[in-house]
Amino acid sequence: MGSIEMVSGKTRRTRFGACIVVSSLVGAAGSSTSVNAQESTELAPIVLEGSGASQGDGQGGGLKTKGYVAKETSVATKSDTDIRKVPQSIGTISRKELEDRNVQSLVEAARYTAGVRAGQFGFDPRFDTIFIRGFNVTDTGFYRDGLRSLGGPFSVFRHEPYTLQGVTILKGPSSGVYGSGAPGGIVNVISKRPTEEPFREIEGQIGSYDRAQVNFDLSGPVADNDNVLYRLTGVKRAADTQFMAARDDRFSIAPALTLRSDDQDTQLTILGEYTDFTSGGAAGWFTSPSGTITDLEQGDPRYRDYDGRQYRFGYEFEHRLTDEVVFKQNVRYQNIDTDMKYVGIALVLGDFVLRAPERLRDEASGIAVDNQLLWSFDTGPLEHKLMTGVDYSYVDYRWRYGRGGFMFNDQAPIIPPTALDLFDERTNQQQVGLYIQDQIDYDRWSLTVGGRFDWLETSKSDLLENSSGNTEKRDHKFTGRIGLAYLFDNGLSPYASYSTSFAPTTGASRTAHFKPTEGEQMEVGLRYTPEGSNLSISAALFDITQSSMLVNVSSTEQAQTGEVGSRGFEIQATSSITDALSLTAAYTYLDMKYQGDSEGTTGATPKGNFPAGIPDQMFSLWGQYNVLSGPLEGLGVGLGARFLDTSYADDKNTRNNPSRTLVDASMSYDFGKLRPNLGGLTAQVSAKNVFDDREVTCVNLNCYREQGRSVIGSLKFRF
Repeated sequence: MGSIEMVSGKTRRTRFGACIVVSSLVGAAGSSTSVNAQESTELAPIVLEGSGASQGDGQGGGLKTKGYVAKETSVATKSDTDIRKVPQSIGTISRKELEDRNVQSLVEAARYTAGVRAGQFGFDPRFDTIFIRGFNVTDTGFYRDGLRSLGGPFSVFRHEPYTLQGVTILKGPSSGVYGSGAPGGIVNVISKRPTEEPFREIEGQIGSYDRAQVNFDLSGPVADNDNVLYRLTGVKRAADTQFMAARDDRFSIAPALTLRSDDQDTQLTILGEYTDFTSGGAAGWFTSPSGTITDLEQGDPRYRDYDGRQYRFGYEFEHRLTDEVVFKQNVRYQNIDTDMKYVGIALVLGDFVLRAPERLRDEASGIAVDNQLLWSFDTGPLEHKLMTGVDYSYVDYRWRYGRGGFMFNDQAPIIPPTALDLFDERTNQQQVGLYIQDQIDYDRWSLTVGGRFDWLETSKSDLLENSSGNTEKRDHKFTGRIGLAYLFDNGLSPYASYSTSFAPTTGASRTAHFKPTEGEQMEVGLRYTPEGSNLSISAALFDITQSSMLVNVSSTEQAQTGEVGSRGFEIQATSSITDALSLTAAYTYLDMKYQGDSEGTTGATPKGNFPAGIPDQMFSLWGQYNVLSGPLEGLGVGLGARFLDTSYADDKNTRNNPSRTLVDASMSYDFGKLRPNLGGLTAQVSAKNVFDDREVTCVNLNCYREQGRSVIGSLKFRF
């Protein structure tokens, strides 16, 4: 798990195990799926969301949806699987839902998913922060197209929603499939792929805080060749934010090219992305030493930008060796370079505020490779989909920090740091994983069983301390998952599963070599997907324990005795009942407590206390209704509400954060219903947090406010 620390009054993101990259052989593509012998359990025909006349999803990507409802996904098994057979809870956000809600960030995308707390640290245009079942997955749980997003403490890759065809969230320990990570799960974003039908779109947006944005999306066959498909998606935005010292500017372009053989037994999809972004080095308000938020905003507009440039390039290759055997290789290289400037608050005494300009440079690059081989075969009455694989990942990052001259009032001249010489650290980390998984179908039963062994090496170099600050650490761990589902004729599919996870640790000890933290989950669930109805309801009971966490036993020593447990219940319903009405509703109950010996020093967290900032209940509901006939034909209305219950403001459980209900809304109009010659032209107005509720959430000594009201108007033309 990652943590949040303070550097001269500024939040510093610290990464404990960004295990990362590179792979080699074996594994299995996801296009070959075994067909159950029982006709009643065959998957109904799947309609990909969109077509050439609408927002095309394209081929691949591991998510097939109809409206809001997911039919197949690969996030849980690394191969396309009927979602009814997956013995683990999954949240999906389809392209249609992203458009209906006019999602502008990954945090916004995840807000209506059961078990997920998105944006716990308030509005922050610099980073996307997501908790799953109470665990922060931001540092180790972000994936793009099934490969880990690599980065450093501040060089965090951004994900532009307009370039995505969907988002999948796998809940619970997932190391048996993906390697090291938090026990909460993973968030996988899916890049837009080329479409077989021509698709063209251009969109202009204006909104709150002088927002101006242009989007474009072009796709289809190249020169009428059905075996060569392209897609080019781009975003250009300039915007201020609710913070005086933070912008939200972005330029992003994402090309994609698919090449395939005439028999489609061989396919190569090349995926690229380049993004240049500017936000703010400081975003938020100063919190007093007692943990009370003030109206004193961090930062200074004269020295404020957090600039970043990132690019990712890779491919997905798939080749069918025989009717029963498929080989697949996914590869991505990525690089990010960030430069953060801000004016931090060092001291507040009454009306006296001492500030200092500070600067952080963080650069990261890495590679991820995942090779898979998938065999589909029968042994008597048992149908197998056996996957073997090996993946490799590597990341190398360096971050530096420096401080300039102190400022004794707001009007004092800014003296930037002349050198980044207060902190200079370089880290590289590599992970190799061997895994095997078998999906076995017998009659209406579906058993998923798999295991994985990982080798992880991490080395750190303190470039200011010479060799005395250098460390090397090697970890290895076996993790796995077993789950069983049963598919009834009436659409019910109960399941039960057990899964494990691990994450490397860092800490201070003169005598101990800390082993990785361990996570385990027991989950039972029930899905309801009735035949002939585009409805999906899923409910789950889960019990997660993370053990071997570090606790302080002195000012210089730590022990590995901490433990936290998260148990709860979640239910989510999604439906696109007709072309007119789509709904998604989610409820979460979470009971999360410190369980082990976490009282290492006086004032540390007592056993039985609740972690700060984690609400025990959340409820959300979003509905979209499109008028299909009558005088209002072409009108679309969307309305949503997000309820967050109270939470503790500190780990000692002495203070509370208040509950809140945040309302979102949207309205659109298809001008083609008014006049045929205006076909393809659509206007939309969307509002987030309509009533501008900026309630405060405190997490120990840091406090944050919810994102205030924002309104965006757009005009879109598809042709």
